[in-house]
Amino acid sequence: MKEVDQLYKIRHSLAHLLAKAVLDLYPDAKPTIGPPTENGFYYDFDFGDTEVSENDLKKIQKGMKKSIGKWTTFVKLDATVEQAREYFSDNQYKLELIQTIADEDSDITLYYSGPNEGAPADISELLSTIYNLPSTAFIDLCRGGHVDNPATDIDVDGFKLDTLAGAYWRGDQNNPQLTRIYGLAFEKAEELDNFITQREEAKKRDHRRLGAQHELFAFSDLVGKGLPMFLPKGELVRGILQDYITGLKKALGYQFVHIPHIAKRDLYETSGHMGKYDAMMPVMTDEDGDEYVMKAMNCPHHFELFNATPHSYRDLPLRYAENTTVYRNEKSGELHGLTRVKALTQDDTHHFVRHDQIKAEIEMVIDLVNRVYSRFDFTDFVVEVSVRDMDNKDKYFGDDSVWSQTESILEQSVKDWGVEYSVEEGEAAFYGPKIDIKVKDSLGRDWQLATIQLDFVQPENFDMTYVDNQGNKQRPAVLHVAVFGSIERFMGILIEHYAGKFPFWLSPEQVHVLPIAEAHHAYALQVHQELEKAGIRSHLKFEDSLGKRIRNAKTSLLPYYIVIGDQEMTDSTITLEDRDGNKQTISMDKALEIFKSESK
Repeated sequence: MKEVDQLYKIRHSLAHLLAKAVLDLYPDAKPTIGPPTENGFYYDFDFGDTEVSENDLKKIQKGMKKSIGKWTTFVKLDATVEQAREYFSDNQYKLELIQTIADEDSDITLYYSGPNEGAPADISELLSTIYNLPSTAFIDLCRGGHVDNPATDIDVDGFKLDTLAGAYWRGDQNNPQLTRIYGLAFEKAEELDNFITQREEAKKRDHRRLGAQHELFAFSDLVGKGLPMFLPKGELVRGILQDYITGLKKALGYQFVHIPHIAKRDLYETSGHMGKYDAMMPVMTDEDGDEYVMKAMNCPHHFELFNATPHSYRDLPLRYAENTTVYRNEKSGELHGLTRVKALTQDDTHHFVRHDQIKAEIEMVIDLVNRVYSRFDFTDFVVEVSVRDMDNKDKYFGDDSVWSQTESILEQSVKDWGVEYSVEEGEAAFYGPKIDIKVKDSLGRDWQLATIQLDFVQPENFDMTYVDNQGNKQRPAVLHVAVFGSIERFMGILIEHYAGKFPFWLSPEQVHVLPIAEAHHAYALQVHQELEKAGIRSHLKFEDSLGKRIRNAKTSLLPYYIVIGDQEMTDSTITLEDRDGNKQTISMDKALEIFKSESK
């Protein structure tokens, strides 16, 4: 077993403690499996006809805390298959696991957990003294990875039972449904409290809730799961994002193209996607018997655009860009608001480059990534360089020397960038290695955004060539790049990152103008028109009482609102208040300076 850290050991040990506490309260329950998780642990149980609800978690947790001081050791007990079966003879789930382990020709290990006094020395002693075990002891089928002494190594206030959920045995819906009990666990109580606080804040920021509340996007059962539709405000934000990234790319010499949303199956057979992504790509057949595929990626179309005209070495690097939607048949259980959808719009680009241009081109992309992410206050990067699974090279297209070369180029580019990075073996695409860039949002959560993939395989598949300075045909390399990744996903992340409080330049509504009474309407209209003329997204609000209009402005997370009354009319000023409650009475010229500065 590979080395695990202390937090893993704490969570693993607590899973056993949970199983023991459940058996103390429900002796007929059958424990199945209970691994550590990213934030804690869980254990699946068959409770038979007994109903267990979240109201029961407190008493189970109380039992765990009562027992933890009496657990002072874990003892490994090596067993034969027959000995393990004898001990778990009344639990069909453990028996199935034992058979699976036996089929893999692996060792069968059990662990005793409980007080040192009375702990069996080996499996034979356990089986012969089973009725003399301490009442707090627990035996489980396990491969290890526990704390040395639960009574001293686990903070009794550092864990908490969290929720209940249904789960099928071994993840197969044809198997019995079990009850999963989730727990949270950290090394210290303070870390648990911080996690719970952060999670509550994340719930408040949930983009699905804020998106509906602020009328940004909607889903319809008739349209289908995973297919977001954008309301006017949401489409405005989406358009601003697309215009922003498009403007930056045009300034760097990207050329924008347009492709259809379907293609003949042959296109994806040439690229190799058919056979690897069939389940993600719905197929339809026309009256001539030709099969067409809804595109799940844009690169094969862009390759054919490259081949549509001849190219010389002077044309490269050639950068084709497009903001276009692709379609992926994601599983319903994996869909999540805007961050996991079936229809996603990529700010997709394909760079066709000479081999001697690769390093400079990657540096240019990294610089673009830095510029874009800093604009949204994403400055903490974690980078992964995804390479082949060296034990399964036949999964990937292309020869070994090309892969070694491309992997080396990408890793060196990240080293030169100077950010934290890791090498992830087995995570490369089938046609080439890639750089995945993660950012931390305002809550410290990691989000994977940009991808930079280096590809020598598809130029071979599509017979792409350019003429070099000697008049000879050469193969270009291709960089597959998306900075936002998916505009839908990026927008969902931004909503949570900003807690719905978009910066001024990105807000669908920037200013509300609120006249106090009818006598102030004419001056308010003048202010509103002046703002619109300056390119500010202003809305003049007459309806309802002033108090209600101000409350609406505040709850809508509007960056600013302007109140117009007698004093403002007399002095030709406005009273400007921001969403943080800062208020000032200023001239229109001063207000326009503020808005202009925040719009840059």
